[in-house]
Amino acid sequence: MVKHIVMWKLRDKRDAAEIKARLEALDGKIPGLIKIEVGIDFLESEQSADVVLYSELASREALDAYQAHPEHVAVIPLVKGAAVSRTVVDYEV
Repeated sequence: MVKHIVMWKLRDKRDAAEIKARLEALDGKIPGLIKIEVGIDFLESEQSADVVLYSELASREALDAYQAHPEHVAVIPLVKGAAVSRTVVDYEV
């Protein structure tokens, strides 16, 4: 299993709800995507990211397929346009 975690700092925190909704809408639509969870930071500290994506995928191949899947690709412009920074970690368990 692969865990894929991404954190974004946004230009405008008001975009967080739409990003959350669009990412969570991927649930059940992409083969190999076992779990997807999106959180919006409430602390709003200088060190905080504004949005975090936590996902579990069946394998590295499933992660590759997820990243190339049209449903996922369709969300990328929204997130890229809203984000000022992105941090990601992918690891196997």
